[in-house]
Amino acid sequence: MQKFDEIAPIVSNTNLIGDYYLITFKAEKIAKTAQPGQFVHVKVPSLKNCVLRRPFSIYNTDAEAGTVSVIYKVVGQGTEQLCTVQAGTELDVMGPLGIGFSNPAEKFPIIVAGGYGCAATYMQAKISNKKGIVIIGGRTEGDLLLEKEFADQGYEVLVSTNDGSKGTKGFVTTVLKDVLDKSQAGNGPALSDIEIYSCGPNPMLKAVGEMGLEYGIDSELSIDEHMCCGVGACFTCVCKTKTDKNEDGWRYSRTCNEGPVYRASTVHWD
Repeated sequence: MQKFDEIAPIVSNTNLIGDYYLITFKAEKIAKTAQPGQFVHVKVPSLKNCVLRRPFSIYNTDAEAGTVSVIYKVVGQGTEQLCTVQAGTELDVMGPLGIGFSNPAEKFPIIVAGGYGCAATYMQAKISNKKGIVIIGGRTEGDLLLEKEFADQGYEVLVSTNDGSKGTKGFVTTVLKDVLDKSQAGNGPALSDIEIYSCGPNPMLKAVGEMGLEYGIDSELSIDEHMCCGVGACFTCVCKTKTDKNEDGWRYSRTCNEGPVYRASTVHWD
């Protein structure tokens, strides 16, 4: 899979909501080749003494304008510095990286996203031939992202929050179960016609994947692990995947180049 290392001038870097930011930079080769679910590896310019890049899911691209956008949350030294970087500053960006989502053209898409997992799934919503349902979850209303953007793509948007500040009180799986139960009862698309795409915290992904399998749906899960090299050399970002090639029944898979998207049936959860 072809990847590029581009010097990418920042077009804009703005606060989206709360601790979430939207950054857009010009990276023409990445913009033309990126697929839904892939990511970029960014060297933060104000951390020149730090060797490690920061991985960010690709939120959106504009091939004509040659731009790539990512959404990030300020959670540590790298993102604290990144949110201060001004338009015009050049980033060193490697990408597109990883294996993203598939695109079964005739399937009814259900997208389940938690927090900035919304960013990793937005392009999938945008390119899908059919428009289905997006279930967005967050701890509070302030963690809900891209409701309008998904709705503008023609999706029905359902919301859950842990504290009940907006939408259904509870987890995304509460909403997902209701949607799947309706389909099972004949009040929605047939379960065999549904594809589930999900990104968010790993406990959420485990719950979504297991629920999907209970209904006969092998969901696609974008698994978020800490990364260092981003190209499969260091084995820092591994997750366990099932295999019949050893007595333990699992092996370590590098999420940076064998993922980050995996079928739920292949993931070996601890």
